[in-house]
Amino acid sequence: MAKKKTVRAAFEAGEFVVTGECGPPKGTDIKEMLHHAEGMLGYVNGINVTDNQSSVMRIGSLPVCKLLVDMGHDPVFQITGRDRNRLAIQSDLLGAHILGIRNVLCLTGDGVQAGDHKDAKPVFDLESVQILQAVEALNNGKDMAGNDLKGATSLFPGAVVTPESKPIKPQLMKFEKKIQAGAKFFQTQAVYDVENFLDFMKFARQFNTKIMAGLVLLTSAGMANYMNKFVPGVSVPQHLIDRMKAAGKEKAVDTGIDIMCEFIKATRDQCDGVHIMAIGKEHLVPEIVKRAGLA
Repeated sequence: MAKKKTVRAAFEAGEFVVTGECGPPKGTDIKEMLHHAEGMLGYVNGINVTDNQSSVMRIGSLPVCKLLVDMGHDPVFQITGRDRNRLAIQSDLLGAHILGIRNVLCLTGDGVQAGDHKDAKPVFDLESVQILQAVEALNNGKDMAGNDLKGATSLFPGAVVTPESKPIKPQLMKFEKKIQAGAKFFQTQAVYDVENFLDFMKFARQFNTKIMAGLVLLTSAGMANYMNKFVPGVSVPQHLIDRMKAAGKEKAVDTGIDIMCEFIKATRDQCDGVHIMAIGKEHLVPEIVKRAGLA
């Protein structure tokens, strides 16, 4: 497969951007992770690297992003305010730049009570809007205290939005604040309701920013029910749950791919890209891209 444009270059060229996701392992054995990443070469514009996702301790996003750069990928460095104060956040952002990492997804982060180190002390010195402001300052050659940098960054900042949040108004207000703080692109929380997503896109098109639909691959009806119950801002419609249940174990994953591809085809003309989260099934990303007509 020919190498795809970087995330930023593809957005600026008006192309439909495709990103995958990489969850670093809990430990030093990275063979499987790198194998999956290598399989995505030529199929995605970038790969997100999660930052202690769900407050579970894993390898950090920054070193994994560097490995992906060396492989030929354009990674999306995820950074949260949960584990770092503003000194560490700015230091890591400078480090990302000198390592050749250009995309950064700015997140507040899940609370530590959700993870496997419940006695950890959360930091939350900065939340997502303030991290975006920090990126803007560094790109302009200043730190958050107003001091001059010896060499500015050229980072491409992104953020997250949850179109299925209820009530939606606070989410839309935060969305606007993130744009004002410098967010150039957004990846949504997992979406499954096409009409609801298209309604959100009508609102989002008022603003000069890029929107990627975030899609989590369904692998069972049980998974869908779990997300509805425990993942805030995610709502899998009952008709999709029924469809997954009817597929049975043997055809569940294939049906999940069908559902994802149908969503992509139904919304492709209305958004700027798709972020594919094939959690635990990263090897299927190339197949998803091909079946969705994005190869």
